[in-house]
Amino acid sequence: MRYLLIICFIWICGPSAAQSPDSIYMQNIHTVQLYLHGNQLAYPIVTLNGGEKIDLEFDDLDANYKSYYYTYQLCNADWTPVQVSSFDYIRGFEQNPIPNYHYSSVALTRYTHYHAVLPELGSLIIRSGNYLLKVFLDNDTSKLAFTRRLLVQENSVSVAGQFLQPMNPQISQTHQKIQFSVNSRALSLINPFQQLKVIVLQNHRWDNALYIDKPSFFSGTDFEYNSDDVPVFPGGQQWRWLDLQSFRYQSDRVAKADYQPAATTIYVKPDVDRSSLPYYYYTDYNGQYFIKTTESINPFWQTDYATVKFTFIPPDNAVIPDQEVYLFGALTGYKFNDATRLNFNTQKGIYEGSALLKMGYYNYAYVTLNKNDPAASASFQFTEGNHLETENDYLILVYYRAMGGRADQLVGTFSLNTLNAQ
Repeated sequence: MRYLLIICFIWICGPSAAQSPDSIYMQNIHTVQLYLHGNQLAYPIVTLNGGEKIDLEFDDLDANYKSYYYTYQLCNADWTPVQVSSFDYIRGFEQNPIPNYHYSSVALTRYTHYHAVLPELGSLIIRSGNYLLKVFLDNDTSKLAFTRRLLVQENSVSVAGQFLQPMNPQISQTHQKIQFSVNSRALSLINPFQQLKVIVLQNHRWDNALYIDKPSFFSGTDFEYNSDDVPVFPGGQQWRWLDLQSFRYQSDRVAKADYQPAATTIYVKPDVDRSSLPYYYYTDYNGQYFIKTTESINPFWQTDYATVKFTFIPPDNAVIPDQEVYLFGALTGYKFNDATRLNFNTQKGIYEGSALLKMGYYNYAYVTLNKNDPAASASFQFTEGNHLETENDYLILVYYRAMGGRADQLVGTFSLNTLNAQ
């Protein structure tokens, strides 16, 4: 019995620890979207028992029918899996099929599009917190296709925040500071420094999320987060854009298109370094994209794919010392790997990369990672520049764990935009 328990523990903990959020594990899976029902740009965060719906969309480029299933994994604030039974957070079936699919039409690239509306009545989430949505094949969780983050909140605390200019003169023109407060009157706090955690996201990105364990000041049930350097984010720049709603009509950012009988290649106009340019405002979608077309009725299975070629021109057409350059945004899943890294063409003095993209409208940027510092965050410094004035979205997430509790609850959220939060 002892050895059986050890084996069961390894079976439960081992695979979960290896599954990271927002990751695709099968090469045939493309254009994974999880968003509030009817709005492709809305982050998948719902209220516990609130009745909101979530749309799940994805394509399988093997272009045949497969039996996909999904389930939820409850996670802590830091996205480590919670070691409790699914019966503690799911009412109904733990694993559910995805029966809705369509074969692509009027497209050179053949694919099968899958769609589900969550949560289903037979599988309801009954606790707030961070959830890892897992999609897998043949009702076999070892055949994991991809994962996506899903947030379920309860309104147990009130949060208020504003956007400020940093006090530090070295970053006062390039960074953005968020000041906020949390009122926890509805919670039972015995040790708030252990029971409360706060995470701040910029443009719904998790790669540069700030985890805050302690407030700068508190009095009774009021907690203030207003230190000089936390939370402070590089402002970045307005995101670059690419309109691919039609492959035949070449929009303003398309240099040319190569139409072949079985595939299309789109060449984006070369992008120049913007790090030394002054800030200029224009409307963007803060790194997001949406699937849409001007050539057919349904954009999800009546649109095509193209290989899209990107070019970045660095200063003086020279390699950026000690830096790797990456294509960045929701179109790459904010990932840093061989597929998203740009290669330097020594003969032309440019960085080159490509991505397989579906018809739609895309925001993107170029970022760098320091080769000599594995812990370094993505930087706009050498490619886009940072500005205090840049329009950005911020999301404040407040987590609470009851004394003796086994999981972090998401007890409150607050959203603000730098254009209207001063």
